[in-house]
Amino acid sequence: MSLASMLLNLMEQVPERSKENVRNFIRRIVEEIDRLLADDIRRAVTAGLDRRQHSPIPSAAALDYRTTIARGLKNYQPELGIIPERFYFFARNHIAAHRRTVILDIDQSGSMSESIIYASVVACVLASMAALKTHVVAFDTSVVDLTERCEDPVDMLFGFQLGGGTDIERSLAYCGQLVEQPSRTLLFLISDLDEGGNQAGMLRRLEEFRHSGVTVICLLAVTNGGKPYYNADMAKRVAALGIPCFACHPERLPQLLDAALRGRDIASLFAEKGVNGRAG
Repeated sequence: MSLASMLLNLMEQVPERSKENVRNFIRRIVEEIDRLLADDIRRAVTAGLDRRQHSPIPSAAALDYRTTIARGLKNYQPELGIIPERFYFFARNHIAAHRRTVILDIDQSGSMSESIIYASVVACVLASMAALKTHVVAFDTSVVDLTERCEDPVDMLFGFQLGGGTDIERSLAYCGQLVEQPSRTLLFLISDLDEGGNQAGMLRRLEEFRHSGVTVICLLAVTNGGKPYYNADMAKRVAALGIPCFACHPERLPQLLDAALRGRDIASLFAEKGVNGRAG
């Protein structure tokens, strides 16, 4: 991860003849993260939405993991594992009725490179699920919408331009345009909160999101066990608005999604589980 992070930061200095090798190396890292997280994320979203109507039409994106596994437990064999007697799929009209919007607003300053790798994988997994409408926004002092790159996390990673300043307030203004139903929208601000733009404006927009009904969560870092770097004073000010503001290990992201989709008190939940780095 550290090497992949460094390569992303130095991509402009990598000779043209070596860029394909760098891309292949980063793809291996991404595939490993996907292997570790993807299934748990899909199960967490399925459980969090708790949709109950099923359809006889098979669809990988609409697979009801919880019901399929629960009803297949009786067929468990030590050598083969769980053998489902049938697969259950959610009805598409029920999916549409319960569809939620997830917005990932990702800081692309140089200190966030490792977080960006994890966030890209998570974004592509979420975008593959019919139950969610996923938007991916990258920002420094400008804002770029990377949603169209959600087919491939490596392609998305190379859409980030690491380095430069930070204008969180501007990115939140853009994200506001993506909100259709506030009560059915989750906004994840992934940043070190080292705001170089309008700090008062940033806090005001976060407060407006929260009061409108949007579920706002601030992830200070998504790192592979490393100590997160963030602006502690700004994190406390965000937490004072009633917005959960903490750092967590990537393996806890499925729990976070499950709790957010269920509308649970995320700050209390993760405090109980001993998540490090929570501000406020």
